[in-house]
Amino acid sequence: MNYNKAAFLASYGISSQLPESGRPEISFSGRSNVGKSSLINKLCNRKNLARVSSTPGKTATINFYEVDGCYFVDLPGYGYAKVSNADRQRWDDLINSYFGARRNHTLLVQLIDCRHDIGADDVQMLRYLHYHRIPYVVALTKADKLKKSQLEETRRAFEEAVRPFGCRAVVLTSAESGYGVAELQAILDKAAESGAQADGV
Repeated sequence: MNYNKAAFLASYGISSQLPESGRPEISFSGRSNVGKSSLINKLCNRKNLARVSSTPGKTATINFYEVDGCYFVDLPGYGYAKVSNADRQRWDDLINSYFGARRNHTLLVQLIDCRHDIGADDVQMLRYLHYHRIPYVVALTKADKLKKSQLEETRRAFEEAVRPFGCRAVVLTSAESGYGVAELQAILDKAAESGAQADGV
């Protein structure tokens, strides 16, 4: 996949607005402050492809990007305490509608901050993915905040923690230094290729 061929498509706040699924879709999920936009920007070698929100929890839209014949789908962040019950319900409805639709769900990248234990909101999302048999990998963010001696131990600990939820792989990444980005790109390349074959592209 040529990650330099990337462009913002549109933001959708309700499920009926979502475009037809005519290509492989790689989605990104995680807490509001986990760094989804930063990682998408790093994957695509861009600084401002995905806008980094200054107010976590306020972006309740699904953002679509075209990346070399593939859709990158940035799902709204979750777990921010200050959002209203109505916002939480809208998030639930939007996510359920997205995954419930007949789309080419090729792979989901579940982002988790490597500096902290897996939170209750993350566990809930992992259970959701496992229950609905949505193929996913975990990208541990902010690896640049760890010492080199901590990297492998941290990755193994998270591998053990997510294994019961059907995770396919765990990759340590840093949008700051680029650590692990090439490894994650290789995983996404394989997913996009298999998704294109399944879709007859």
